[in-house]
Amino acid sequence: MSNPSLDTSLSQDLPAKPQPVDLSYDLEACTELMRGGSKSFFAASKLLPVRLRPPAIALYAFCRLADDAIDTGSDPMVAMQDLHSRLEAIYAGRPGPEDADRALTLVVHRYGIPSGLLEALLDGFLWDTQGRRYETLADVEAYGARVAGTVGAMMSLIMGASTDSAIARASELGVAMQLTNIARDIGEDARNGRLYIPRSWFREIGMDADAWLANPVFDARIAGFTQRLLLRADALYRRGEFGLSELSWDCRPAIQAARLVYAEIGKQLEREGLDSVNHRTVVSTRRKLALIARAASVAFMVPAAPAVALSPVPAIHYLVDIVSKERDTSEPTKLWTVPSRSFEERVEWMVDLFGKLEQRERTVR
Repeated sequence: MSNPSLDTSLSQDLPAKPQPVDLSYDLEACTELMRGGSKSFFAASKLLPVRLRPPAIALYAFCRLADDAIDTGSDPMVAMQDLHSRLEAIYAGRPGPEDADRALTLVVHRYGIPSGLLEALLDGFLWDTQGRRYETLADVEAYGARVAGTVGAMMSLIMGASTDSAIARASELGVAMQLTNIARDIGEDARNGRLYIPRSWFREIGMDADAWLANPVFDARIAGFTQRLLLRADALYRRGEFGLSELSWDCRPAIQAARLVYAEIGKQLEREGLDSVNHRTVVSTRRKLALIARAASVAFMVPAAPAVALSPVPAIHYLVDIVSKERDTSEPTKLWTVPSRSFEERVEWMVDLFGKLEQRERTVR
C-alpha cells in the first residue's frame, strides 16, 4: 500500500543517506497493513513507552509482510530475492515505495540494527516452505533463533540495550516464545505437513515420525513431547528474565508482560492435559490482564543477575556475534523524526490510533 503523501518526498534520486520522513504517515500505513491479524502485538505494544511504539510497529510490519510474502507467495525463492533486494535498498537509504520499507529504513539507521539479523529472520521464514526436517532439539532452537530470537535482538536494540548479555537474553526469550508456539500448535502444524518436534524424540521411543505426521493423533507419547518442549521453554524464560535489568525502567513492564503471558500458554496447556492436537490453547482475557498488572511491578523490581555470567545458548551465539561486530564497527545514524507536534499531542494521537484498531478488531470478530 503506497501513501500518496509521501510520493513527492522520496524519489528515485535519493542520496545515500535516508532523508527525514514524517513518521506518522508511514506508521498509519503500517498499521493498516497489519489490520485483522495483529491483536496480540498491539496489546503488547501498548505497554511500551510512547517513544518506542512507532519503531516497534514499523519493525513488526516489515516482518509480517516478509513472512506472508515467503509463506503464501507462488515462489518462495523469488520472494526471497525480492526481499533481499528491498533490504539492500533500505540499508543503502533508498527504500522503495512500500510504506513498511520506508518506515523500516528509519528504524534500522536510527537504532543501528544490523542487516544480518533481518537476513537471518528471512532464512527462518524460508525454512518453513522447504519442508525442513528438525532432527534434534538444537535444530529446533536454531529455527527459533531465526524466526523469533532475531526479533528479540532487534527489539533489544530499539530499547537501547545492546550489550552481549542483553542481546543474548532477548534472543533466548524469543526462542522460548517460539518453543511455546510449537507446543501449542502441534496439531495445526501437523495438519499442514509441518513437524517441529525433534525427530530424534520419536526414534527414542520407537515411533515413526512420518507415519504420525500423516495421521496426527494425540496420546501419552505426544503429551510427553509437549511437556519436554514446555520444560525447555521455561528454562529459557528464566534466562530471559535476567535481561530485564539491562532495560530502562519504562521498557521492563512490556517485556515482562510478554514473558508472563507466553509462559501462561504453556501452563494452560498443561492444565488441559497437554493436548494441542485436538484443540488450540487460549489464555483468557481476564488472566492476561492479571499477568499484565503483575508485570507492571518489574519497573522497579527485577531479578538479581546470576552470580556467574550466563553464556548464550548455542542456537543464538551467532545473533550475539552479528550485533557485536556491528557495534564495534559503526555508530547508529540519527535519522528518526516525529511529527511536529507537542508530546501531549503525539500521545493523544497514539491513543486514538490504538482505539481505532481495537474497534476494527471487534468489528471483524
